[in-house]
Amino acid sequence: MMDKCSFCGRTKKEANLLIAGLEGHICDHCIEQAHNIMIEELGGKSNFNLDGIKLRKPDEIKKFLDQYVIGQDKAKKILSVAVYNHYKRLMQKADNDDVEIEKSNIILVGETGTGKTLLARTIARMLNVPFTIVDATVLTEAGYVGEDIESLLTRLLQNADYDVKAAEKGIVFIDELDKIARKGDNPSITRDVSGEGVQQGLLKLLEGAVVNVPPQGGRKHPEQKMIPVDTKNILFICGGAFEGIEKKIAHRLNTAVVGYTASRSRDHYDKDDLLKYIAPQDLRAYGLIPEIIGRLPVLTHLSPLDRKALRAILTEPKNAITKQYIKLFAMDNIQLAFAPEALDYIVDKAVEFRLGARGLRAICEAIMMDAMFELPSGEAKEFTVTPEYAEHKLERVDMKVLKAS
Repeated sequence: MMDKCSFCGRTKKEANLLIAGLEGHICDHCIEQAHNIMIEELGGKSNFNLDGIKLRKPDEIKKFLDQYVIGQDKAKKILSVAVYNHYKRLMQKADNDDVEIEKSNIILVGETGTGKTLLARTIARMLNVPFTIVDATVLTEAGYVGEDIESLLTRLLQNADYDVKAAEKGIVFIDELDKIARKGDNPSITRDVSGEGVQQGLLKLLEGAVVNVPPQGGRKHPEQKMIPVDTKNILFICGGAFEGIEKKIAHRLNTAVVGYTASRSRDHYDKDDLLKYIAPQDLRAYGLIPEIIGRLPVLTHLSPLDRKALRAILTEPKNAITKQYIKLFAMDNIQLAFAPEALDYIVDKAVEFRLGARGLRAICEAIMMDAMFELPSGEAKEFTVTPEYAEHKLERVDMKVLKAS
């Protein structure tokens, strides 16, 4: 008796693949059709699942981010929706209505230490997709000293263990995007190879093109075989401090006007947090080319962290700084505790140094270094960090190392 599909009747010759069961067979055509039916039926009732990617609804994504990132509710909401829509796009079925969902690449603007990198890393952890962080400052045009644009995808491939299909659904976080802004308003007679030149090179990645990627980096191994990677389904999240962009925003909002109506025109603007009014035209005025702004359609800002948020960062998130130290000491059978006044002192110093959440870790390291060196070899089983201890240890550190420039 000839083997054939128990569902559609295709014979082994008519199907590409015929899988045998206990009392029948199923062909690859029926498997694919059943998969599409399952996605369609479960789409409105349950979380999607795409090749191992567990995609939650936007409110669930935000709740997950809340466990690791303090504050920044607006940014987390925008990021949750953008990520949800991006991975729904990957599940879009081919139909006859010619509606093609475009990519939702994201740009995050905020001061250093406000959580840009942490947000992107937490999203990738939740989705369980390949993720890489790349510093835009090292990128140059092809043929110049520095890293080629394709090196972004080399690192993504490495993090995906060279599984191209997995990498093509990954997330790339491009940090320090503001550092590749055009150096001047007018075109220069010299090439801007690390500024506008890099922006032009990024366009093909952001818009979705098949890029030949050197698996070990292009400059050191020129003889290697290139790996084609399709970037149309890779989510790009760009971040940058854009220092000084507040002046561009203020100029657009006309907050620096003079005359009798000046005070009235400024009343409804929060001059302490002008980033909340950021718009694409401000990025263009800062030095990003219009083409790259158009390929980063989701724009959001991260507000500066106040004293209350910094205090919460020390203790509340799942991977809070103090919890990390407590776990480190527990591995040496030492019970570590932080006095509330000591935490307040650390926050005061972080505000003074103007380093945001990143400054908290630097200050804690300076305070805890001697304890981490001495206590594992000692006999003490308990240790409490008091404000006096923290102040004494921090006084011995060169403050210029910690202070923001």
